[in-house]
Amino acid sequence: MFLNSLTDLDLSAELSVRMLLFFAVTLATEVIFLALMFLALGQKRKEFSFRIMSLASVMGNVGFFGLPIVRAAFPDTPEAAAYSCIFCASMNILAWTLGVFFLTGDRKYMSFRAAFLNPTILAVAAGLVLYFTQAKNWMPEVLRGGIRTVGAMSTPMCMFVLGIRLSTMNLKKLFTEPVPYLASAGKLIAFPLISYLLVLPFPLAPVFKASILILSATPCASIILNLAEIHHNGQETAADCALLSTLLSIATIPLLSLLLSIG
Repeated sequence: MFLNSLTDLDLSAELSVRMLLFFAVTLATEVIFLALMFLALGQKRKEFSFRIMSLASVMGNVGFFGLPIVRAAFPDTPEAAAYSCIFCASMNILAWTLGVFFLTGDRKYMSFRAAFLNPTILAVAAGLVLYFTQAKNWMPEVLRGGIRTVGAMSTPMCMFVLGIRLSTMNLKKLFTEPVPYLASAGKLIAFPLISYLLVLPFPLAPVFKASILILSATPCASIILNLAEIHHNGQETAADCALLSTLLSIATIPLLSLLLSIG
């Protein structure tokens, strides 16, 4: 999916700068919001479930969920899909460094190796290589067609797995626990609004600002569940946050998108 999005781009210095800027902006907004959550929690941050909630409020499903949305919203602007890839990169770097430290409170779990040598970062790096070498001009069509086909399968497969996970959940508990609602409020409303307001005053392209808003408004990412599994704590809370925010995002993303017509 990432290879396909980045290969479709036409090489230009201006676009390269915009992607670098998008990386810096998304990383900065994630760090700022996580710091705000840290301060807002107070003594509650001693509880693992609330630390999971804070991380879930920042980490979004900007790939499987966000990329198809921005691609559909801006079909004639392929750089919007590229922004999704860049957002994924900044999020993964943060997750395995500051995110892990926030979750565990122990620096020994921070891993720069994991931050830069994980499937997402490697896929984005490979896609950027194809972008800078303009692979779409020399790559055999059979190979490009294969990349497009497999990329198109990614989101339906993700939703299929999400549906299987939802079928095994205790729905009564999912809809009555407060932590997933707090995580959803942070991820689907507070985080995208702060991210959008931070870039709104600057003379940036409308697609840049719109991508920031839409991608920031995506539901909680499954990486929080991965981190919970690794540290053997909070797995059910992480799964509840991901599932509930995904269901609620069906309403919140269209509502937040109305800001784009105002802005």
